[in-house]
Amino acid sequence: MSVVALSPDQAQSMTMQKPAYASACQVSLPEMCSLLFASLPRSDQRRKGMEYIRGLLEVRGRKSIRNIAALVGGQATEQSLHHFISDSSWEWGPVRRALARYAVRVAPPQAWVVRPMVIPKAGRHSVGVERRFFPEHGQMLNAQQAVGVWAVAEEMSVPVNWRLQLSPSWFAEERRRRASIPEDASAETLGECAVQAFLEAAAWRLPARPVVMDARGTDVASTVRRLLDRGMPMMLRVDDALRLSVTDPALKGFDATPRPVRQIMSASRGLQRPVVWPDDTVGSVRRSGLVTAVRVTLPGPQGRRAGSGPGDLLLLGVGNTGRRRPGEVWLTDLTSVPPAFWMRLRGTVRRVDRDLARGADQVGIRDFAGRSYRGWHRHVTLASAAHLLAALGGTDDEVLDYAS
Repeated sequence: MSVVALSPDQAQSMTMQKPAYASACQVSLPEMCSLLFASLPRSDQRRKGMEYIRGLLEVRGRKSIRNIAALVGGQATEQSLHHFISDSSWEWGPVRRALARYAVRVAPPQAWVVRPMVIPKAGRHSVGVERRFFPEHGQMLNAQQAVGVWAVAEEMSVPVNWRLQLSPSWFAEERRRRASIPEDASAETLGECAVQAFLEAAAWRLPARPVVMDARGTDVASTVRRLLDRGMPMMLRVDDALRLSVTDPALKGFDATPRPVRQIMSASRGLQRPVVWPDDTVGSVRRSGLVTAVRVTLPGPQGRRAGSGPGDLLLLGVGNTGRRRPGEVWLTDLTSVPPAFWMRLRGTVRRVDRDLARGADQVGIRDFAGRSYRGWHRHVTLASAAHLLAALGGTDDEVLDYAS
């Protein structure tokens, strides 16, 4: 199993580097589409792809196929765009791979953030829709739930892969057929969906950067192993019921018996230290907080790596003075970086949430009104490309000669 160890100098270089973003502003739509759609064999498909992205960027209000068609060509265009998104033969995987490589080139990422996205729906026929309780919203919603893999750079973040969570109810024969769910799809929990979303993207040979994700509700040992097998460092939010073995000599009275995280954190209040770090999402604002770091291992052979010591993971508690236990608990293999680096990684989640609301939502990432699995995936792929182009400042109107 390969392990990526970051020295303090390497970590600092990752957070302070100035990516190629500054020189990539005002990228044109035809320029980006020529790279993204190289896998599409037909010129009419490439043209429609660019028309769709243009519509996502320029239509006001809901980014429906009808509204996009009205902007770029009228009723006949609506039929062809509907076919292009819902029924055509082009594959979204190669387009996403090209998008990821383009994003890495123009804005080298500091982290990969794996983040759920809730898409409220009025009806029950859109693929993946379920009525369920969403803790982050504090209410029951009729909604789709997807997971995005975001490349987070200093100036921006962009989603490069998506996976739609499907419950077992969507695999009833009639429902599956109507939504055109492929044979290789299967029911997943949200945690399983998140891990698979990143592993799909990692297969594109993405650069090794810390993977930041909420791993509560997942098999944490399996998640850690699979990420490290890909050569990816990681910082995972975990549940306080997770059981770990303490190996930290600073924490007395613990043997190798696995203990719940809540017990470990309660016994570790004396290790709490103040940390100050710059908040990358709010200009030059500096934030402060308290962090507890305890060396641990995952219990059992599945958590052990060849050649690694027993204290090869850190359990991080993040909280405020006076609380018995920290408000958040994270697990990371980044054991040699400054504490401020952990906090900046934690802040990448807020960066993604901000860019989803201010960027991806503005280009209609949640606006697909169709019912099919393929249509949803194609729409979010092109919306991700529109988000990247908007973030780079490129809105070129000279599109007529492309793909002719």
